[in-house]
Amino acid sequence: MATVLLRAVLRPFRWLPSHPRPAAEMPLRARSDGVGLLYPHHIPTSPLQKALLAAGSAAMALYNPYRHDMVAVLGETTGHRTLKVLRDQMRRDPEGAQILQERPRISTSTLDLGKLQSLPEGSLGREYLRFLDVNRVSPDTRAPTRFVDDEELAYVIQRYREVHDMLHTLLGMPTNILGEIVVKWFEAVQTGLPMCILGALFGPIQLSAQSLQVLISELIPWAIQNGRRAPCLLNLYYERRWEQPLRALREELGLTAPPIHVQGLA
Repeated sequence: MATVLLRAVLRPFRWLPSHPRPAAEMPLRARSDGVGLLYPHHIPTSPLQKALLAAGSAAMALYNPYRHDMVAVLGETTGHRTLKVLRDQMRRDPEGAQILQERPRISTSTLDLGKLQSLPEGSLGREYLRFLDVNRVSPDTRAPTRFVDDEELAYVIQRYREVHDMLHTLLGMPTNILGEIVVKWFEAVQTGLPMCILGALFGPIQLSAQSLQVLISELIPWAIQNGRRAPCLLNLYYERRWEQPLRALREELGLTAPPIHVQGLA
């Protein structure tokens, strides 16, 4: 149902390429193509279209949290005000301002995987690469921003997506449903993005009774506490911290170890 709704809302844009180039190949910069496009992949939408997209993507994302494309649409169509707040936080931070200026991207085409592999055990880069290998995920799976009508805010949400796996690495969370929910609680506190709040609140309905009890009694309080204590993690220039020991970075950010091992829970 949600997919049908999305197709109906986007029917005016059927002329767009069905297989765009990978997002990381295109830095998000302002441009004009004569048809109102602000950046690569941009699809201008009216408030009504955004509302319909938000409703359809929310329904599908709640039904299947692994539909990252629907989660992406939900974030773009509901987070405009919050993205402004996050952008302003980045502008006020020296490291965050540098990120906004240089617009780094995270993908297999921008990462030197050989260099990461050669880093010392326990370093951020080596542990991030280990996370990707163990969980069989790729940085190339993040959808390009399409529905944000401001090119700088479009980069902010793209950056949020591309550092999501960094948060998993920092928090020591796997990519199973419980791990994703815990990260969503942390992100909800850190960013205030509506999609993170929805994911944190409604994601647990898919958990077993045992996992739900562990989540409520131990993991949610831990995630909230760490989210409040840590500075905004969008302000970290991760690509310049690859060699930093992960333990030292966690200490710098005030992040504590999870109260329980969640790899085997679902």
